[in-house]
Amino acid sequence: MDYVRLGRHGLEVSRICLGCMSYGVPGRGNHPWSLDEPEARPFIKAALDAGINFFDTANVYSDGTSEEILGRALAGLVSREEVVVATKVHGRMRPGPNGAGLSRKAILFEIDQSLRRLGMDYVDLYQIHRFDPRTPIEETMEALHDLVRMGKVRYLGASSMWAWRFAKAQYVAESHGWTPFASMQNHYNLLYREEEREMLPLCADQGVGVIPWSPLARGRLARPWEEETARSRTDEFGRTLYAESDRVIVERVAEVAKARGASMAQVALAWLLHNPVVTAPIVGATKPHHLEDAVAALDIHLGDEEMARLEEPYEPHRVAGFS
Repeated sequence: MDYVRLGRHGLEVSRICLGCMSYGVPGRGNHPWSLDEPEARPFIKAALDAGINFFDTANVYSDGTSEEILGRALAGLVSREEVVVATKVHGRMRPGPNGAGLSRKAILFEIDQSLRRLGMDYVDLYQIHRFDPRTPIEETMEALHDLVRMGKVRYLGASSMWAWRFAKAQYVAESHGWTPFASMQNHYNLLYREEEREMLPLCADQGVGVIPWSPLARGRLARPWEEETARSRTDEFGRTLYAESDRVIVERVAEVAKARGASMAQVALAWLLHNPVVTAPIVGATKPHHLEDAVAALDIHLGDEEMARLEEPYEPHRVAGFS
């Protein structure tokens, strides 16, 4: 396993991050494909055995049970200081006023709930899951900075939003002497490259680590276009992200993979890892080969012709994943 710094910051993370959205009590929340604790634990152990030290979850994943499963699994397998644990805040956790968003009240309450579920005293990376236009960014950034000062959070991160909003948040933090965001978790893969226009250059310029979500496009880049899975049949959000025109890119991935004797997932992840601004793609794993493919991708170095063949069919997409 390779380890890199999170952007310009000192935190060292594995080049692959294990995404834990697929782990949670089935039927809780809107992820019916989730693996319950006995099924999920072997994947967390396999990630640790492969040298992965970076784990990403969120308070909304399966109504908080993803955090519970991850916390209990790590506690029984590894020392707390050996891993980097990331979670998120923003989504609705309860009905009524203040049950969602990035107000000071919501942030200060939700960090304690996440820590309780994780069974930890602090999280290494606390991320805003989305931008909250209803709350002044000054209120959000000050509350997040206070969590760092309290020792409940080590680093701050953000997720999908317009680049101008991210730049504004960073400016507000730095102008007040507050903690800025160290990372951006955005939607980026071979089928969705709109982030190359503004967000990725901004992160490169400012030394912000990039940890893309859905690096395999909800699995579309890992299997033939027509093939379905239990998740793809019930993933309503995923249906909004990609278009029929993306089929040709999937076919190109299959061609390059066949020529190399590699899997489609390995080729798609190798393409993503080729971008120097990418710190660590967030990879979900519900079958043993998912982790094996992610680790194997680190050793694949695509040539210029292969890169061009994979990138050539891309057509601009409407912005997706910001809400």
